[in-house]
Amino acid sequence: MTTMCKTFAAAVLLTSMAGACATPSAAQAPAAAGSASAASAASPTREPPLLETVLNGLKTEDGKGVDSVMYIANFPPGSVSSRHSHPGWEFNYILKGAVTFEVVGQAPYTLKAGQGMYNKRGNIHTVSNASQTEPAQLVSVLVKEEGAPVAVNVP
Repeated sequence: MTTMCKTFAAAVLLTSMAGACATPSAAQAPAAAGSASAASAASPTREPPLLETVLNGLKTEDGKGVDSVMYIANFPPGSVSSRHSHPGWEFNYILKGAVTFEVVGQAPYTLKAGQGMYNKRGNIHTVSNASQTEPAQLVSVLVKEEGAPVAVNVP
């Protein structure tokens, strides 16, 4: 198994462990990347990172270092993220509710609590709460070039 595959396997394992023991509070969450306003009830929020670490020994294709971040995203009923991409490989595990992913060039799909997904780096997408009445929550693990932002808004 390659080093990068081992890293991805570890990220998925950490995601599963975080989903089993995390009980975050949306009230303490800062605004998610690209959200219109932290004060808006309909804006997704990202909680402070559960884990951030440099992945020593891993390099990107162009020889740069690799780091990772794990965080919980909260989606109030009816909320929708901005259109964005991630400069890294993204893994998501749905903790509660259901969210719809709309990736440019792909059919939208909805995942429910207990399901996970992988999003290729650079994919332009939005994420929305599939419900107008129930909150949704997911844990994300992003493996990215060292120092790169978690997300980049896309017009």
